[in-house]
Amino acid sequence: MRSSDLTELQADLERRITALGSALVAFSGGVDSSLVAALAARSLGSRALAVTAISPALATGELDGARTVAAAVGIAHETITTDELRREGYRRNDRDRCYHCKTELYDVLSALARERGFAALVSGANADDLGDWRPGLRAAAEHGVVHPLLEAGMGKAEVRALARRLSVPSAEKPASPCLASRIPYGTAVDPVTLARVDSAERAVRELGYTELRVRHYGDLGKLELAAADLERAMEPTAREEILAAIRSAGYARAAIDPEPFRSGRLNERLPP
Repeated sequence: MRSSDLTELQADLERRITALGSALVAFSGGVDSSLVAALAARSLGSRALAVTAISPALATGELDGARTVAAAVGIAHETITTDELRREGYRRNDRDRCYHCKTELYDVLSALARERGFAALVSGANADDLGDWRPGLRAAAEHGVVHPLLEAGMGKAEVRALARRLSVPSAEKPASPCLASRIPYGTAVDPVTLARVDSAERAVRELGYTELRVRHYGDLGKLELAAADLERAMEPTAREEILAAIRSAGYARAAIDPEPFRSGRLNERLPP
């Protein structure tokens, strides 16, 4: 994008957020919510608060990353605990799992916003989210969540461009949705499975890979890697190291998907 376009877009977003009066930001530390947090800090100052939810579905390292971003953009930051696993609809893991997850999140955040006197609950949803299966947006609508990036028509590329302009530390951070997104629909979600996925992904990252998913298929952990990493990962020595890393998390079998990682791949199997 041209610099002038980014300037205009930033001004529009800051006007939208300023008009809210005060805001509690649902803050994962990913680029989308980080940009909203940065804009809220600029627009609202002490009347903005970023809140990160902690649960078994949060991958190791994500909370530390969120804290780093919050400090860098100058927004107050707190954590809350969510218990989506108490919801039968979440544990069952049908195609609407994300609805139950986000309902739990927004129930807790809405209560906190009311308690603290924040006028709005804000998320980092962007226009590209409309092109994928996002039942969490229904939960957001039910809770009156405001989506400044989505309202401004911003897609992921524009989000990253503006995040770079504002020196947001997570501007280039790969997407990292909750660990339950690695479990195919119809396979129950439980703490043991979430921990196993987390452990497997952490073990592979320790080998120097960054953008990845370990998909859970019972006793099989199947790794998806970015296209740029696939060739070296398939070299015999590297491949054996990776497979051993996945098995170290408790999987009896391990595999590397020959197809490059694509965000939302499990959603592609859903019927229209």
